[in-house]
Amino acid sequence: MLSIVDFPQAYTKVHLPSKVALVVSRKPDHNYNLITVEWFMRTSIQPPQFAISIGHSRYSYDCLSDFGYFNLVLPSPELKPVLSLAGSNSGRDMDKFAASGVEFKPGKFQKIPILTEAIVNFECEIVSQVRSGDHTIFVGEVKYSWLNDEKEFFVYK
Repeated sequence: MLSIVDFPQAYTKVHLPSKVALVVSRKPDHNYNLITVEWFMRTSIQPPQFAISIGHSRYSYDCLSDFGYFNLVLPSPELKPVLSLAGSNSGRDMDKFAASGVEFKPGKFQKIPILTEAIVNFECEIVSQVRSGDHTIFVGEVKYSWLNDEKEFFVYK
């Protein structure tokens, strides 16, 4: 039976499974921060671009606004503990890289960490921002792409 319901009730019904990703950004102290995101998408083929949506109350919003670069990381199942840690803690209160023990190497573009256990890392430069209610959509142009073809993509269930 079709009926009108409030948004949270409707969205809960279709929310899972969902694709999730990690975003790596630089902190003001020049260390790095991780955030788990569900709201991301490809927005352009040429040049290649991705959009990520970050809440204004999130520490990552401040990091992205200050630095202008990020890495979009599509995780493998091995990164599930990192996704959980990054999605339930703030970089204001902890060093998520140290706490997670995630393995990484410096990126080529801005030296932002490339997560070695991920299936794909995209190094992005923010080229546009759009305010969307209580979030801002950051559009990043992909400068370098890293692929680990030995890994499978993780879908959150």
